[in-house]
Amino acid sequence: MCGVVLLLAPVFQEHRVTRTSLPTPDGLLRQTLGEWRIGLVAWRLLVLQTAHPAVAAGTARFSTYRAHPWRRIEHTMDSGSRLFFAGPEDRQREIARLERAHRRIRGTDDAGRPYDAEDPEVRAWVMLTLYEAMTAMRELSGDPLQPAELDVLYAEFKEVCTALGIPAEVLPPTAADVPAYVDRTVREVLELGDQVRYLLFEMLREAPAPRRLGRLRPAWPLLRTVAASVLTTLTVADLPPAWHERFAMPRTRTAAALSWTLHRGMRQVMTRLPDHLRYRGNADDGGRRRPASARPPAATRLPRPRTFDSRPARLEAFFRQVLDQTGDGRVDSADLQAMVHNVCWQLELPVEREDRLYAAFESWWEQLREGMDADGDGAVECAEFVSAMLKGLDRDPDYLDQGLKPAVRTLFQTADTDGSGYLCADEYRVLFGGPRVHPAELNDAFRQLDGDGDGRVGEEEFVAAFVDFFTARADTAAGVALLGRP
Repeated sequence: MCGVVLLLAPVFQEHRVTRTSLPTPDGLLRQTLGEWRIGLVAWRLLVLQTAHPAVAAGTARFSTYRAHPWRRIEHTMDSGSRLFFAGPEDRQREIARLERAHRRIRGTDDAGRPYDAEDPEVRAWVMLTLYEAMTAMRELSGDPLQPAELDVLYAEFKEVCTALGIPAEVLPPTAADVPAYVDRTVREVLELGDQVRYLLFEMLREAPAPRRLGRLRPAWPLLRTVAASVLTTLTVADLPPAWHERFAMPRTRTAAALSWTLHRGMRQVMTRLPDHLRYRGNADDGGRRRPASARPPAATRLPRPRTFDSRPARLEAFFRQVLDQTGDGRVDSADLQAMVHNVCWQLELPVEREDRLYAAFESWWEQLREGMDADGDGAVECAEFVSAMLKGLDRDPDYLDQGLKPAVRTLFQTADTDGSGYLCADEYRVLFGGPRVHPAELNDAFRQLDGDGDGRVGEEEFVAAFVDFFTARADTAAGVALLGRP
């Protein structure tokens, strides 16, 4: 399965654990979803999902895909691998984790309409776009599934929906009913809003370079431009006819030619490959990647001393790299929830520990809002954060005790998954890893904090590092390297 296809698990997959058998490893669903060429319809799938007004509202409010697109993709790949290709135990854990992660996603959109991740009709639409993408892949390649095959595929698909707790009554009864359901939803429910336009026309044009680009990184601006143009043209061409009609977005001859060439060409190539190259194999490890400790260590780089107050630049970096999870230049409660979500996603915490972490960070947010939201708009901007933090630190030696320290202690205790009282390098990278911070930088940061070189950091060292990061005027303190070199 292509690396971006399982962006299907974004904002609105609220799942409940049920004891229902899922498709067999050699079932038609896994075979179809497991082909690498499913990636050709991945962006089309994402556009159809996000065009639902409830999904768009949840994405705008809670998703980090603007600021961290590659992390969002990695998380969703992991989730999809566990849901569709892993063993029963990993699958059940993933369903439970998704349920915990998305239970907080609810609110009111800009038009005053309520949205809720528990809405069964929205969940049904999110999942149906996956089934529809699989059938579209076959149709666009000139090899459509026959009615009997569609019945088998849809039966397997509905088993998955049952395992995820989606009521049967909100799904089309049979495979033959799906096209009319999709057509009706496109014409009567979907909207061409800002989130959809961003996905179609802007996202790839401004996405940061993926970490694994290697020597091609300098060419990323050119690669990004070409990829964005091709992907936009292909996606618009492949969207359902009802979309073209409703949103006055016609399928041009050039776009149709591109679609024909890519889909049919890929089919001819992929169907001639052996299975181990044609399919993405069962993710027996639940989609887990190689641990960071297996990567070659980077050379230690000591911070360069500075004679001026380096706190403003450091605080600004913290705001942009850590706090502003949604990438809109402002921080509110959703950003801190996203921080917690990212930690919980990696650690697979029990619900009571998740709740403790959410509560600690919500308390920190309230302190930030009360002391920094100068214009009263319910959010904190970078200049407000830096200015208020510096004033608070200079005025009150115990300023960090009011919100940050309790959150940091809870964060440490949560990340200390084995209860040893220490964090190892891998646990540290889980907390601070992301597309804006290179792994080598985090390796350096951990070594700076690990003063005795025993490969671990205790709770007091961890808290002291945060204090240094926020209070040290010069870059000689170990804690200023919390996120890498200052």
